[in-house]
Amino acid sequence: MSGNNKLDVLVAVYLIPDLAQRDFDTYTKLASDGDIVTDGVALVIKDADGEIQVQETGDHLGHKGAKAGAGAGLVIGLFAPPLLAATVAGAAVGGLAGKFARHRLQGGIGDKLDDALPPGSAGIIAIYEPDGSDAVSGALTNAIRTSTAQIDKASAKELKAGLKEASAGLAG
Repeated sequence: MSGNNKLDVLVAVYLIPDLAQRDFDTYTKLASDGDIVTDGVALVIKDADGEIQVQETGDHLGHKGAKAGAGAGLVIGLFAPPLLAATVAGAAVGGLAGKFARHRLQGGIGDKLDDALPPGSAGIIAIYEPDGSDAVSGALTNAIRTSTAQIDKASAKELKAGLKEASAGLAG
């Protein structure tokens, strides 16, 4: 594990959604095998109308699914708070979306995802330890373009705690 207090946040763009799915599967296998330390990953599709939808998520252990846990929620929330609200519904989400919006601006991540994806394309959003960057690059070989930013671990931890709290409120 890296002594760095930052996490890499990567957006990979794919013109062909099936190629994005292959790379997503490779990335989650790296996480499940312990070859990378990830805080979550999401595969998103931008439909012909320009709407971005979460296709699949993966957690810190590489487990895949349709629902967003805290790590995948962090990934989604940094790029698209409205998608987060659609994934984790409830009253607590409003304030949480505001926190994510603030971190999007502070982190320089902004609207990279929406701007980068043409209609009919796909993207992978991943958050991982910087020392895994070579392995991640090797996993995302079908991407036509990638962009990496960083977020500090304290912010990531705070946002994941907020997600966990919002999700707990739903269960009760």
